[in-house]
Amino acid sequence: MKIALTIAGSDSSGGAGIQADLKTFQRFGVFGTSAITAITAQNTRGVSSWDAVSPAMVRAQIDAVAEDLFPGAFKTGMLASAAVASIVAAAIRDHKLHNYVLDPVMVSTSGDVLFEPDTIDVIRRELVPLAALVTPNIHEAAILTGEEIDDEDSMAHAAEVLVNDMGAQAALIKGGHLDSGNRVVDMLYDGDVRTFRGQRLDTTSTHGTGCTLSAAITAQLANGESLHAAVRRAIDYVHNAIATAPGLGSGHGPLNHLAEDH
Repeated sequence: MKIALTIAGSDSSGGAGIQADLKTFQRFGVFGTSAITAITAQNTRGVSSWDAVSPAMVRAQIDAVAEDLFPGAFKTGMLASAAVASIVAAAIRDHKLHNYVLDPVMVSTSGDVLFEPDTIDVIRRELVPLAALVTPNIHEAAILTGEEIDDEDSMAHAAEVLVNDMGAQAALIKGGHLDSGNRVVDMLYDGDVRTFRGQRLDTTSTHGTGCTLSAAITAQLANGESLHAAVRRAIDYVHNAIATAPGLGSGHGPLNHLAEDH
């Protein structure tokens, strides 16, 4: 069995963060390990409180996993503070961790801010150049690149900036927040642009979609899938996980992490 690692925040409601990542890893037949960067108090209605884990403890968790259960792929989600982001970057370099999926979690589905502002500079400078894939939504991509994104052309340009100017190997811009009618457009750039189009679902069950997508890609990279195949299958999986969501909670509900991917 292959191993994947998630470096992210804990979600007390179980729909996003570490909990969503581990459920997704299991769904794709990968053994999941974790390093928790922050503890959140949240439910489907929002985040009421969060605390960052100490940078030293985050590093100790990554060291413990890498020294005994070396992952075939890994992802980062909520990094909370610049100090945590810096120590994660150092751990990635020191352990020569590979197949890195960077999900630049900045704001929760319910709109709550999940980082200290100076974290962005560390993500730009230290983490993006290490990433095999960066998976921002259009708002996160706009923050990272400093460019306005309001259509497919600007999505493609932001993806190119993340790769050609900022050093990522590939970028997947998620277009769920783009005003594109009844279609959802996601755009992958790794030297060439590839566009994925899907049906927009009328639902409030969208809690943890970004975490789940990046975890699904990570799991498949750990299993030896190509990037394009992993992205295509992950997008299909998340679509079905939303479509078959259990309808829990009174806000933005969780996905069905046991969903099919075709």
